[in-house]
Amino acid sequence: MIKNDLFLRALKGETVERPPVWMMRQAGRYLPEFRELRDKYDFFTRCRMPEIAAEITVQPIRIVKPDAAILFSDILVVPQAMNIDVEMRPGVGPWVPNPIRSAKDVEQVIVPNIEETLGYVMDAIKVTKEMLNDEVPLIGFAGSPWTIFCYAVEGKGSKSFDLAKGMCFSDPIAAHSLLQKITDTTILYLKEKVKAGVNAVQIFDSWGGMLSPTDYQEFSWQYINQIVEALADITPVIVFGKGCWFALPEMAKSKASALGVDWTCSPQNARLFTGGNITLQGNFDPSRLMSPIPTIKKMVHEMIDSFGKDKYIVNLGHGILPHIPVDHAKAFIEAVKEYEHK
Repeated sequence: MIKNDLFLRALKGETVERPPVWMMRQAGRYLPEFRELRDKYDFFTRCRMPEIAAEITVQPIRIVKPDAAILFSDILVVPQAMNIDVEMRPGVGPWVPNPIRSAKDVEQVIVPNIEETLGYVMDAIKVTKEMLNDEVPLIGFAGSPWTIFCYAVEGKGSKSFDLAKGMCFSDPIAAHSLLQKITDTTILYLKEKVKAGVNAVQIFDSWGGMLSPTDYQEFSWQYINQIVEALADITPVIVFGKGCWFALPEMAKSKASALGVDWTCSPQNARLFTGGNITLQGNFDPSRLMSPIPTIKKMVHEMIDSFGKDKYIVNLGHGILPHIPVDHAKAFIEAVKEYEHK
């Protein structure tokens, strides 16, 4: 049994004494302990060495003490397994030397054997679970098919992903074929993660907000929903779409246990759009962690008041930024732990 199961109880919609809290990207670059390891091993090496990935996952549990751990990995290990080369270039970020631009390219993409290609992730989960010793739950994650598609087609990060969108609109058959391959792979991958021991999974749709509401349904949501349907019976699934407030009513009808909200959507609107029945997660602006500590604490309490303490998981509206002082990250977590429902 997990000693601190607040996070899992909130996912079930149970009444809690206070909401649970964790931070997207909490295992990472704002921690000096992480930066030491970063200087020793390159990015994908850190993902592929189970002991290193586990150590990075557990660092924030020791240092900032959130209510859940999230496995250190990357959404781009999935396309790597699918026969798509992905590099992490300093100063550039993700880089795909041979982007997928045609139906012929899509044919070269495989739905892999997960054990052979991503077994190192399952090994990292097992090592992490031992290190966590059932103190807190462990979250596994994957990128949404659309978000993976964006990198695979565009070839790198982008402010607008015009090439990725262009492929959807000029060659929808090839685009849907690639999206389906990514979806099938992601389902297999997340099922293995659950078998390996994660307690919940989150789907990150980082680039969903690039699409119009109509295109979102066709090129993103229908694929995310396939994943939710395939996983919901075996684990709680959180869906986080950045910039996707317009899709919240549709998402709320799904079997997802919780929906992530970014900072551009107010708690009141998030509750309104989702019908008030589903657990919500978010949505503190990560840049707000630069505010003075008393301001952070005050704003966190106001945010909990606005969402309500039940059916709510406190989080940021996107990943924590690299330059956030550790004391400010700690203050964010502590503010939640100090919260008493008035």
